[in-house]
Amino acid sequence: MKKIVIGTRGSRLALWQANFVAEQLKKIVSCEIVIKKIKTTGDKILDFPLTRIEGKGLFVKEIETALLNGEVDLAVHSMKDVPTDLPEGLVIGAMMPREDPLDALVSRDGFTLEGLPNGAVIGTSSLRRRAQLLHFRSDFTVTDVRGNLDTRLKKLESGKFDAIVVAAAGLIRMGWSDRITVRISTDVCLPAVGQGAVGVEIRGEDEEMAEPASVINHAETFASISAERALLKRLEGGCQIPIGALGIVEEGELKITAAVANLDGSRLVRHSISGSPGRAEEVGIALAERLLELGANEILSEIRAMSIEPRILRGA
Repeated sequence: MKKIVIGTRGSRLALWQANFVAEQLKKIVSCEIVIKKIKTTGDKILDFPLTRIEGKGLFVKEIETALLNGEVDLAVHSMKDVPTDLPEGLVIGAMMPREDPLDALVSRDGFTLEGLPNGAVIGTSSLRRRAQLLHFRSDFTVTDVRGNLDTRLKKLESGKFDAIVVAAAGLIRMGWSDRITVRISTDVCLPAVGQGAVGVEIRGEDEEMAEPASVINHAETFASISAERALLKRLEGGCQIPIGALGIVEEGELKITAAVANLDGSRLVRHSISGSPGRAEEVGIALAERLLELGANEILSEIRAMSIEPRILRGA
């Protein structure tokens, strides 16, 4: 192997992730490692909410095309951006140890969720966060905020929002953990499927890359994310469906909790189950089936029947 080319988005966070993977690979391979920045559809379209952009894989598709075409040898992604159905010929070869998976509240005046004033304006581009926040406090005004992490922080500082909600993992990786006002409890807001996890995607038949990928793989993270992704696939969810989930492997057991909510947060179904990490996908599917039995099917059908237009979601 003469050289390994890593495909990634060009944001500061994405480059941090790609460089982290590169550093792990350098410990086990003796060759040049190059990072290639690739602009994705999600990076190009910044003036519309994600819910109004058609298609899946907004932040990975162009990178996956480069991988299939042999322009790069592996791709590094935030796993929450990766659709549950991968293009034919591609597989997730490894997942790095998961960073803090929780959502973080960044408040201009240091208020916690409970302490924010009535009608506080919270910025987030996630319907999952919106729904769960409104379920917690229906007086919140939740509105869209797009852009890279540093862009979102600047928008908060400009006074457009009382607070924003972002992934704690991104702030930690960028060295900005001091900006976190509070990590939001999973009792209030379950994270996105795959949040905090970095995945390494390779060509399925590329044995040369499969071996080093298997060495750097973190088995517990792989099991947790596999269960979450299996659940999401069974529920046929995506960016436009408010589904939160978190799998954790502790003392040899995989526990996964998930929630499905409607858009205004007035209805929320939540449940947890446990099982073997070696049967992670089965555990995730079993939880999805239980959620459907508890009423998630009605919520999901209602959401899919709606035409989601750009809007500010308000509580009653």
